[in-house]
Amino acid sequence: MISPDRKRKAVKQVIEVLDVSERRACRALGQPRSTQRYDKRIADDEEILTGRIIDLASQYGRYGYRRVTALLRNEGWIVNHKRVERIWRREGLKVPQKQPKRSRLWLKDGSVVRLRPLFPKHVWSYDFMQAYTHNGIPFRILNVIDEYTRECLSVRVARSLTHRDVLTVLADLFIHRGVPVHIRSDNGSEFTAKKVRRWLARLKVKPLFIEPGSPWENGYIESFNGKMRDELLNGEIFYSLKEAQVLIEMWRKEYNTIRPHSSLGYRPPVPATTVVQPSQFQLVGLT
Repeated sequence: MISPDRKRKAVKQVIEVLDVSERRACRALGQPRSTQRYDKRIADDEEILTGRIIDLASQYGRYGYRRVTALLRNEGWIVNHKRVERIWRREGLKVPQKQPKRSRLWLKDGSVVRLRPLFPKHVWSYDFMQAYTHNGIPFRILNVIDEYTRECLSVRVARSLTHRDVLTVLADLFIHRGVPVHIRSDNGSEFTAKKVRRWLARLKVKPLFIEPGSPWENGYIESFNGKMRDELLNGEIFYSLKEAQVLIEMWRKEYNTIRPHSSLGYRPPVPATTVVQPSQFQLVGLT
């Protein structure tokens, strides 16, 4: 598809080079004469808006024009996403490719395996990631999210993480955020350890373990991990573990408070989340 602006330029070039009338050039190129004679009006704030879009695209390199539109609206701009897209393409900004759709795992009775979250603290999920410092030494990342609000509740970064670290992170979250109904994970030894399962049972937290080899059943945390890797880990060189801890925590806060989420109407999770005070309960000892 050729835009009207490009057709307008093509008609003018044909008139100049071939010395034909405007009527004949428009007929040959399929351009309505009313469109050709239209005097395009440029908004007064076009230059300022363009500069701001470029700034946001540079700052958030993996955001598309829709998330940039949400950021502009959060700043007070009254702008349509179609206008942002037009400027986005005119300036040659790259729109990230869409992720391919993945099918769900269905049971024989036609029901889906995944338990859908219905309210805050209904289902939490957690998972590990691995990255490397500049010298090739790996470190691990433990992510915990609330599937309903999409908020990243905690990120723990260390060279080694065991089931004791899982208990420590969960205990801290349970004290400050309350106890969820379910917690979803894969079948890693850190999550299926007897101490972890016994402790969760005492607090009446129901664990949800996905089927082996079926990561799509833990889709919320897998999606979060993908965003972290795409927007942060793939674009940073970590010269020390401390640097990784600081930058990952900064990204977590940005993810919660700034990054627009399409599933939340292009709003960040924290402003749209009501923090519920933990109910009265007594944590059971970790041993």
